[in-house]
Amino acid sequence: MRASSAEPTPSPNIWRQPEVYERLNRAGDPDGIVLAALDRLLGKQRPARAVDVGCGTGYHLPALAERADRVVGVEPHAGLLDRARQRVRRARLDDRVDVTPGVAQRLPLDDGSVDLVFSHWAYFFGPGCEPGLAEADRVLRPGGWQVVVDLDTQARHGYASWFADSGTQVADRGPAFFTDRSFTQWRLPVVWQFTSRADLVAVLRIEFPAAVAERALRQTIGTTIAVPTVLRARRLGVVS
Repeated sequence: MRASSAEPTPSPNIWRQPEVYERLNRAGDPDGIVLAALDRLLGKQRPARAVDVGCGTGYHLPALAERADRVVGVEPHAGLLDRARQRVRRARLDDRVDVTPGVAQRLPLDDGSVDLVFSHWAYFFGPGCEPGLAEADRVLRPGGWQVVVDLDTQARHGYASWFADSGTQVADRGPAFFTDRSFTQWRLPVVWQFTSRADLVAVLRIEFPAAVAERALRQTIGTTIAVPTVLRARRLGVVS
């Protein structure tokens, strides 16, 4: 094991409002488009060990446990770690899922010990985050996959259009950075489907600055938001 000493990249939405962010998780991708894409990518290859980098409250750990023999959730925020551990206990996955503190650029995992490095809405990957990619190379076994699920910042509708106006550096996650590093990209028509308008309002207000959130609310009818998504993947030792 390697100890984690690097400073984490804060995620203000989930770090400050984990209860509201849980509503986002529940609303996200009701059609299972992301997991279906992951299944197609893996094919008949069942990972012996998968790691969810930046697992947050552990929302995706049970789904990964359905696809891998063992799963490790890595998360730097102590409060989110506690929530992830509680989720694992509630799902009775303690014997197959571990949750541990760590950051993308310094994973607490042995060399060549993982078959799948998974990150969902991974704002910490892009230019300046090369150490995180190097860590994925270090912990992956030959033939293992790194999968980064993120907002499709090249889209111009729905959530992506509001994100473009939010002041976040969208160029940090442009496709060229990833294609230059042997990632293949799939664009996915994901939506978020909330059970109430109140949940949608609460989520948009933690996702965006106030002015952008209010514009997004004016442009959104009902309880569904289009969230253009991209799945990027590369296989260790395989050039795409």
